[in-house]
Amino acid sequence: MTIVQVSVPALKAIKNSVIGNRTAKAALGRDEALVERIIECLNEPPPTPDGSDASNTSIRIEAAHIVASLSYGSSDALRSLLQLNAPRVLLYAISTLQPSAQPSLKAAFARTLRALSAAVADAVGPSQWGLPPTVSDVRAEAKVALEYLFQPEILDVYIPLLLDPSPAVSTAIAQLLSVAVRNSEHRARVHEWCPPAERTREAKGKRGWERRDTTTSPSRHGGWITRTLSSLLHRKDVKLQEAVLSALANLVRDSDSQARRLARAPPGTESVLSTALTLAKSRNTDLQLAASYCVTSILRACVQSHHDPHVSHNDQATAITIMHVLNRIIESEDTTYQTKTKACFILYSLVSDNRVFCQLAFERNSLAKVANLINSITPAEKSPESEEDEPESVCRLREAALTAVAAIALFDTDIRTAVTDELRLVPAIQASLSNRYVGVRYAACQCARALSRAVSALRTNIVDTGLGLAVFQLFLKTDEDRQVMHAASAVICNVVTNFSPLRTTLLEQGVIQRLVQLLRSDDIELKLNALWAYKNLLYKANPELKREVMSAIGCSEMSNLLQESDTRLQEQVLHILRHVADGVDGVELLFAEMGDSEVLLDSLAKCMESENEDVVLQAVFVLANVANSVAHQASILSHPKILGRLRDCLVDAKVEIRRPAVSCVLELARQNPRSFRELHEAGIDATLRHMLEHTSHVASSPTLRFAAGRQMGAEDDMEVQEKARQALHWLEQAQLARESVVSEMDL
Repeated sequence: MTIVQVSVPALKAIKNSVIGNRTAKAALGRDEALVERIIECLNEPPPTPDGSDASNTSIRIEAAHIVASLSYGSSDALRSLLQLNAPRVLLYAISTLQPSAQPSLKAAFARTLRALSAAVADAVGPSQWGLPPTVSDVRAEAKVALEYLFQPEILDVYIPLLLDPSPAVSTAIAQLLSVAVRNSEHRARVHEWCPPAERTREAKGKRGWERRDTTTSPSRHGGWITRTLSSLLHRKDVKLQEAVLSALANLVRDSDSQARRLARAPPGTESVLSTALTLAKSRNTDLQLAASYCVTSILRACVQSHHDPHVSHNDQATAITIMHVLNRIIESEDTTYQTKTKACFILYSLVSDNRVFCQLAFERNSLAKVANLINSITPAEKSPESEEDEPESVCRLREAALTAVAAIALFDTDIRTAVTDELRLVPAIQASLSNRYVGVRYAACQCARALSRAVSALRTNIVDTGLGLAVFQLFLKTDEDRQVMHAASAVICNVVTNFSPLRTTLLEQGVIQRLVQLLRSDDIELKLNALWAYKNLLYKANPELKREVMSAIGCSEMSNLLQESDTRLQEQVLHILRHVADGVDGVELLFAEMGDSEVLLDSLAKCMESENEDVVLQAVFVLANVANSVAHQASILSHPKILGRLRDCLVDAKVEIRRPAVSCVLELARQNPRSFRELHEAGIDATLRHMLEHTSHVASSPTLRFAAGRQMGAEDDMEVQEKARQALHWLEQAQLARESVVSEMDL
């Protein structure tokens, strides 16, 4: 396809042939010589017959259009662009543009940079809207290019174009910021950027040579970029407003300080949050979506976690406003599937991991709207032919809607009951588990996970409809997508509990062996879910099941997992050992399966030194269970480190750790009168006395219990107090008996 002479008609013909045609893009991408000539035209177009600047400009514009078109739709074409340094060439062309350059040329370059940046960011990930269908085979090259785009000196080239008088140019750069910034590091670089002239002024002190502290500069920490985007928001250009709102939404994510800056405004002015709320009620649907996205990002950055139950009335009112906007878009018959898809994902972002917002979404009928949408696009009877012919836009919409349902139903049993009984979504969820599109399968698993958290659903709908077994069949696939397997294994964690009717069936069909396969994978999250499932499986399990699980995992694997650097894995392994050692027979089983008792106690001692309190807690629980077995108390008492760690837990740890620690001491003192010497040498009896000092007035005063109790060394928890008193009594009795024996011998 290589052409001899580059001209405007020739370039237009190429452009028309590749726009919307993936096959043509791939073919052109393989013609490296031609692609290289097109890229060269961005800076140095060949001489034209008339030699005019207008012809040269037209060639540069057409070349830019072709590069923009090649960015999307074909990995071969994108690879050719990256191998031929198209981003660098384009940025050089932008940097050399003169103020007198034609607006059409600047706009073409800005749009091409936006398209190329978006394509590179999509190849690297993470995806902004759901899961990508596949992992890009140009990810390595794209990662290098994306990092280059966010170097400080490169930001100097294109961010100033936000101030360009042409709306088309500033819109394209705002769109770039809305789609290309995908990680916190790049987000921080954009926030910290300010024009070179301002950086120069800030670098000089009052006398010209003193350097100021730039960390306190108003231009840093998002000052310039926030001010500039906020000012652009007030221009009466809908496309520009939409781009600016999307850029702000992307840049403010996970940044509490930036979100609060946008939520507030100086007296007499309107905040970005207020402006976005107003624009969310406009007649333009795309503008409504962008405004809703912006409000959602600001709101969720300020209200980050479900662990904080206090959501202000103003924040709740803001969330309700956005929910009403999204509800109208989702239920409208006039909006496209793509628009509804974004609306569902924005709803997901709004409610995700926040109990209050999930409840509001349920009460304001957002869940019902999304459920009706799912049922309307999911056929009651699925055939391979119909699924093969289903447009990708329908699959993406189903993924988005199921994702929103999973988020809303995560916390509350009444909401889960509505999903299963009133909205009757289980058939659609089950059908989606076998969908060809990976995002749909992932979202369906997330829905099943949310539903399986309810005991009532686990005992009825999940069993009766076959949803639980359908997830298990997906879980058994060894060639399934990793993220789908993450979600499916999370469901298995819930359905192997001791109150699940599916537990026996899954054991018969090989769940233990499949979990072993996940445990030996190189994926930390899959390992974690496998351990979590084993933990749930072993809760109050019979000895035969405990023995089967321990044999399947293996002694060496258990020991290796206890040495893992990831404390989440350590915590779950210790929890498994805790369940195995639940009872004297379980302790015997644990030592029989683990082999050398010294190795196990060494591991427990090391885990009790961990900086992670959850690891320490589970290690102390295991030790407390082992102490219930008289046969193994001597091993604990003779270990060189265990008792010292136990004393540290009594002195410094939180009450959740002190309770099993003092229980362990009590069992050692009560069942083994000979334990006095070892416990005394470890200082545990003195520690118990100190814990019980002043307990009468500390226990009676809530203020002292909180402010003074632990600082004084006195115990403030009634359960710990009582067990410490009992343990000290047994130790004192042992001491008296010991002294009596010595006295008789002296006589």
